[in-house]
Amino acid sequence: MSYLLRSDPVSRIHPEPQSLTSFDHFDLLPDSLLLLIFDKVADVKDLGRCCIVSRRFHSLVPFVENVLVRVDCVISDDDSSSSDENRRFSLNAASISDAAGAGGSFSALFRLVFAPIFKPFQALGQFLVPKRSSSSSSFDASFSAINDEIGVTHHSPTQVLKNFGEIRFLRIELPTGELGIEDGILLKWRADFGSTLDNCMILGASSVILSNQVKNLENSVDEDNGNIPESFYTNGGLKLRVVWTISSLIAASARHYLLQPIITEHKTLDRLVLSDADGQGVLCMNREQLEELRVTPLSASSASKRTLVPALNMRLWYAPQLDLPDGTVLKGATLVAIRPSESKKEVCDASWLSDAFEEPYGTAAKMLIKRRTYCLEMNSF
Repeated sequence: MSYLLRSDPVSRIHPEPQSLTSFDHFDLLPDSLLLLIFDKVADVKDLGRCCIVSRRFHSLVPFVENVLVRVDCVISDDDSSSSDENRRFSLNAASISDAAGAGGSFSALFRLVFAPIFKPFQALGQFLVPKRSSSSSSFDASFSAINDEIGVTHHSPTQVLKNFGEIRFLRIELPTGELGIEDGILLKWRADFGSTLDNCMILGASSVILSNQVKNLENSVDEDNGNIPESFYTNGGLKLRVVWTISSLIAASARHYLLQPIITEHKTLDRLVLSDADGQGVLCMNREQLEELRVTPLSASSASKRTLVPALNMRLWYAPQLDLPDGTVLKGATLVAIRPSESKKEVCDASWLSDAFEEPYGTAAKMLIKRRTYCLEMNSF
């Protein structure tokens, strides 16, 4: 005897509901809430990983408004696999050093001061992402570097960001600062740019003694009457501050020059910050300054790939020793405030000087601007 098994038509018409464990709760979240989450994620690599989670994530990531690009590495000048663009950066740095070679003793100082500046600028032009598949879409191509098992190639931040259409706040972080300074020396700068330099603040110190080291500090500082001591001019102190100032301005103008294609392409930007992991320098641009650069082309330096620095008015404050409230001691503390000579804004305006640096260095700037002011001028370069 044989039996014929037939499916229950009722179960086909009215299937049993899915269990709660197999239900995707993300489907209940509105797109606006997911975009807020992605804005908190910000890091472009993490956003790339989000893109491969689902088609929905993939379609939403291009509308993120807050993006952070961390540059992973600097391609060395002798890297044979570097792209043509990378080689141009390398050649520019070499040609500048070679051009200075005819200057005798000045060339040695030039290379000592400026040669370390150019090499890390390549970091702005390379961002580690994986090799892309020929069958992937353009957006997949920008973020296909997620799997570490496959090889890596190098893309500029401009390429990585090209598929984002709604960026309002962009942060780019270099792996290191451009200025090769000796251990123990403090050198920080912040610059605001439009189509050219708007202002720049530089804080430096020949040494920093932390609060837990102050007990062993021998107080050998001469009496401080608020004036710059004569030894500042004779022992190379002034010359060192000039080197700090020029180096910081070159670093800031080079960063600004390399940001131009990103600013041109992303017209929704309200704010842009280019910093480094060492906390050495910060370049900032607000919406008005970004729009100014789009309308008024920047003037490039004829010597290198950087924005021309205009003629400047500078104010300098100096203290042989600055004791901060938290116990930190700055030896040879120096603050330099810079604005273009044609600017109508006051160089000594305390509102923008005191907010330029994070603590405890913001307090150091506030203390220094209460001291005697020294005026300096610098020609365009």
